[in-house]
Amino acid sequence: MLGDGSRGAVIEMTLAKVLYMSKTTQIIGMSATLGNIKDLQTFLRAENYTNDFRPVQLNEFVKLKDTIYEVDPKEEECFRFSRLLNFKYSSAMQKMDPDHIIALVTEVIPTHSCLVFCPTKKNCENVAGMICKYLKEEFLQHREAEKAVLLRELRDSGNGSLCPVLRRTVPYGLAYHHSGLTSEERKLVEEAYSNGVLCLLTCTSTLAAGINLPARRVILRSPYVATEFLKRSQYKQMVGRAGRAGIDTVGESILILQDKERNMAKTLICAPMENCYSNLMHDDGKGLLSLILSLIGLNITTSLDQMREFLCGTLLCVQQRALCVEKSLWEVVQQCVEILRDKDLVTVTTDSQGQTLQVTKLGKATYKGSVDLTYSDVLYKDLSKGLEGLLLNSYLHLVYLVTPYDMTSQCKPDWMTFFRQFTLLSAAEQKMSAAVGVPESFVARKAAGQTVKKSVNMEVVQRMYLALVLFTLLKETNLWSVADRFQLSRGFIQTLLSSSSAFCCCVLHFTEELEEFWPFRALLTELTRRLSYCVKAELIPLMEVAGVMESRAKQLYSAGYKTLTHLANADPAVLCKTIENLYKKQANQIVASAKMTCLCVPDAGE
Repeated sequence: MLGDGSRGAVIEMTLAKVLYMSKTTQIIGMSATLGNIKDLQTFLRAENYTNDFRPVQLNEFVKLKDTIYEVDPKEEECFRFSRLLNFKYSSAMQKMDPDHIIALVTEVIPTHSCLVFCPTKKNCENVAGMICKYLKEEFLQHREAEKAVLLRELRDSGNGSLCPVLRRTVPYGLAYHHSGLTSEERKLVEEAYSNGVLCLLTCTSTLAAGINLPARRVILRSPYVATEFLKRSQYKQMVGRAGRAGIDTVGESILILQDKERNMAKTLICAPMENCYSNLMHDDGKGLLSLILSLIGLNITTSLDQMREFLCGTLLCVQQRALCVEKSLWEVVQQCVEILRDKDLVTVTTDSQGQTLQVTKLGKATYKGSVDLTYSDVLYKDLSKGLEGLLLNSYLHLVYLVTPYDMTSQCKPDWMTFFRQFTLLSAAEQKMSAAVGVPESFVARKAAGQTVKKSVNMEVVQRMYLALVLFTLLKETNLWSVADRFQLSRGFIQTLLSSSSAFCCCVLHFTEELEEFWPFRALLTELTRRLSYCVKAELIPLMEVAGVMESRAKQLYSAGYKTLTHLANADPAVLCKTIENLYKKQANQIVASAKMTCLCVPDAGE
């Protein structure tokens, strides 16, 4: 994770601050896929403990045509013949499954578990559906009652809607797992797989890192992630899922190859691990700029000398010979300070003691709100412009202001959908859209396929489109219907919602530091709650109770428990009888949480 783009930069910043401020804090880092452990050891001032022990033996294989080869780096060819596949294919089946995935998975399921890594999300769904077509009827009978419960829970999580692919695959003990699922669906699928209710998951590479879902056999459908050939670390993460401690005595991985990929696969399997590099210089040094701003704002460093001392404790400093080629690290730091000064985020004053660094009000608002430096000045301009004609009889204007800038590139507008949704807006809402730079005439021309001569900022257009998605979701609160209307995956919409909720909180903290934006504070506080829960306003208080999701909140509200006070005073035994599928332990937890919430928030029961 430390070498993972902007996320890696944030982790490095945090670790460097902890190491600088505290000499007694212990930091433990773990990895199975590091090539340059010495750099990390120097950065963390750490001891290195290395062990190649694995509780379950892992056997690695590759498949070429109908032959399985064992991976053996000692062999000249890297691969040693193991066996031929013994599975009879009809000509129709051979066309559907040229890679013999069905033969490979039926050797282990349903008795044992299996993960099939696919290069794309769509391929995950297609492969799961294809496998089901050729499984025997006996698969339907394996843990049938538990699979029926899982289907019901999946339907409940979608407020009555159920993915047609999961409806078809779950009865066979199969499911897919990728970011297109909602978090509730992913959780249910993961639990069912861990408990053995599901015996096979088709998944993308994201499941390999951070989620503990091991399997007896791991199959890599292709040596690609999307269009990129696998890296050594990605390959090891995936095959490392094979072998369940305490359950299996052995784990095995099978990488499916085409003839043309054989030589690249040899390099992949026999190559050393990739090195982990600092990402503070990633994306034009955005991480380093953020680090310097926060160091000045938090008064950790108030001079260039202190800045130099701090940066000596970063991974970037350890790797500066490799990463700072054109300029020295010190020159880069001085350049960053100048950039921050030009953006009016810091001031530099000179006296007899030397130079002193301080943050401006805008700089303080930026780091306190955790606002990306790329967008801090844009956000300030958008909020200032918003004050001139803020639309108060609709959430649309506020929703637009808190739609994350960095998500606009992830979604291209469907112009007919955009136009249909635009025509449903009130006159005031359409006027507001025109004021930010998206007039009806532009959307209408794009929907009609006509060229638009007038120059329009497409980032603003895409942001307005996403704002419309959020606005529709807040009004209807049905994620499935909104996903269908805008032809977006429900997982993407949920990600958009959670990102907007987080960004709304960031914008709130940003406005709290700038007096001119005082009108936004109360408005954004309420909007943050709406975005966090995305339910009808009357359900929001119930959603603040631990363990209460939307479907449960609706049950409670319909049963007469309409406020936190009602719920806090409820008898758990009566609650169990009143609410369907509520167990006594859950009822006790809900009542206890409601009581605690009432105590913590004085007006929560109102």
